Amino acid sequence: MKSLFNPADRESLSHRLAALEPDAQRQWGKMDPAQMLKHCSIALGDLLGDRSVKQAFLGKLITPLIRGQIFGEKPFRRNSPTDPIYVVSDLQDFEAERTRLATLIDRVVQRGAAKTEGRVHPFFGRLSGDQWGRLIYKHFDHHLRQFGV
Repeated sequence: MKSLFNPADRESLSHRLAALEPDAQRQWGKMDPAQMLKHCSIALGDLLGDRSVKQAFLGKLITPLIRGQIFGEKPFRRNSPTDPIYVVSDLQDFEAERTRLATLIDRVVQRGAAKTEGRVHPFFGRLSGDQWGRLIYKHFDHHLRQFGV
């Protein structure tokens, strides 16, 4: 399974992120590339402790039923629902957001899987470091595919 904590997988994501163009056309969803970059940065910020996170009640009910899909090999499906706290609808500066996201990715990778162990995701709850690495990779892969990268 691919993971942000695997150097080859991380490098692949980095190249794909560098290939993303500010005017890339989305294949699904509502965000433009700059908004998507900020969306991903907000999610990483939560992992890095930018704000206090608790698991949503609905997540406690549903996560046990979908855990295999979320952490399995299959990519996330198109038009998956987005938690409103991660919705970005205002205009963003593409290059600033790409730089910000790359910096956050580096911070997460430098901390390593062990330092993400037990951190809480707002929907999926407390995750292992391995699960965080898989989830982040799949989330970024999902959005890069959204723009054909």
